Amino acid sequence: MPEQWNDSQPIYRQLRDKMVGLILEGALIEGESIPSVRTVSSEYKINHLTVSKAYQSLVDEGLLEKRRGLGMFVLTGARQRILQAEKTQFLTVELPQLVMRLSQLGISPNELITHLQSLGAQATSGEKE
Repeated sequence: MPEQWNDSQPIYRQLRDKMVGLILEGALIEGESIPSVRTVSSEYKINHLTVSKAYQSLVDEGLLEKRRGLGMFVLTGARQRILQAEKTQFLTVELPQLVMRLSQLGISPNELITHLQSLGAQATSGEKE
């Protein structure tokens, strides 16, 4: 089913983020080819230049490589690079924002931990079903 794009950021960026998610999930495996620009353009009904821009962004980040005549491939180590970048982003940007929001709402660290543990238990019990 075609992706529903939103207006929060450019489509090429949303596609780039989707590809990063697929690498993290293991749906796109290191060393293997990814769908062609034409395939993605057709499937998601977006301009091929938009797909090319998303792919080029991933090449620039060292996650994909172009192989002339063969297509685009996920580079070895791409998943680990993504994990490290995402962890850094979370710890340096998102977590401080969360701490500020908790403070604004008067939520104590212990209250947050209790709630997180409860959510973790729910997620674990849901996996067993």
